[in-house]
Amino acid sequence: MAKPHPKGPQTTVEISCSGCRTLLLKYRKGGKGSLVKCFKERINADLTQQPGICPKCGRQFARETLIRGAPALKIIGGKVQVR
Repeated sequence: MAKPHPKGPQTTVEISCSGCRTLLLKYRKGGKGSLVKCFKERINADLTQQPGICPKCGRQFARETLIRGAPALKIIGGKVQVR
């Protein structure tokens, strides 16, 4: 399968924890749909100490996985807000 385009889109979104409202990631998102996965090569700023875990409340918001051969974070539904 094809890997995601490395340069990717220009639209940057801020991803925050839905429980404590802490800013988690700044991500270059493509398309109009909901956020389901975050390819690691498109993450502009990662403000977490452990991948997929909120640094303030300790809640897991994503799981590390491989999607189409590229490392990514698979978002757990309802755990994050996108702005």
